[in-house]
Amino acid sequence: MNTSQRPSPNQQLPRRTFLGLATGIVSGAFAAHASAQAPGAPGQWANPVHRVANAAMAVPKQSAMPMDSPGKAALRRGLDMARQSLEISRSEVNDYTAILVKRERIGEVTGEHEYMQIKVRNRKVSGGQMIQPFSVYISFLKPASVQGREVIFVENRNDGKLIAHEGGFKGKFLPTVNLPVDGMLAMRGQRYPMTEIGVENMIIKLIERGEKALAHEDVTCEFRKGAKLKDRVCTVLEVTQPTQRPDAEFYQAQVFMDDQLNMPIRYVAYDWPSRNGEPGSVIEEYNYLNLQVNVGLTDADFDPYNKTYNFY
Repeated sequence: MNTSQRPSPNQQLPRRTFLGLATGIVSGAFAAHASAQAPGAPGQWANPVHRVANAAMAVPKQSAMPMDSPGKAALRRGLDMARQSLEISRSEVNDYTAILVKRERIGEVTGEHEYMQIKVRNRKVSGGQMIQPFSVYISFLKPASVQGREVIFVENRNDGKLIAHEGGFKGKFLPTVNLPVDGMLAMRGQRYPMTEIGVENMIIKLIERGEKALAHEDVTCEFRKGAKLKDRVCTVLEVTQPTQRPDAEFYQAQVFMDDQLNMPIRYVAYDWPSRNGEPGSVIEEYNYLNLQVNVGLTDADFDPYNKTYNFY
């Protein structure tokens, strides 16, 4: 794309559903604990919502089948919580900002944590028409190898491509580029394309995986209240699949539901242990710290010509 022209709209990009991130330029590594750096502060809904702890206790009776094991009954309860959270996100959450801390296994290697400031506008549809496209802005904070990198993606614009530039020394010489979100460069060092980032996409995928786990009798599920991620009080849902099946995507998964926001703010999945009694290795981990909802993001927040950004 000519860097002197703005991106041109094209056909709507099909939306894949998951939580990951693709920026497409070589990823770096930085050893850090997910709960240790970026400051956390409580976000607020536009309207009051029930705390997740209360929601968990108010599941309709018909959602638990009579023959369910305790583990499966608990998982159904967790799925009801997730569906309620998804409905709230779709009806009440227009946008949000957060510090995203992610760690992913690529091939056989689980990388270090990456920190990034994100701005997200949720996709909104009214009367069958899209009135707000799914939009993402990312500014990498660390490690040093990616610090200063910026990425923008807006659904149904720029021929479905993301816009990115490098930071630091490389950013002084390398141009702003337009990349297919699922192309080789955009997917280098990433598990998922940029179209799958975000809390709402994470909720959708959690529901999909939970429903799949319900098909197996040996699945177990436990709740733990009073856990903390930074300064946020959470209810933790832990799902374990003891049997390693071809369609099972994790041995154990933990979901941290923010008790105030009724949103998942941490998801981590572990592989099956190589030996009994040993912990499994991390497959993927996503933390949304300092989550602030309905902050009033505008088109300028997703415009590469924004003077506070460093594109072009």
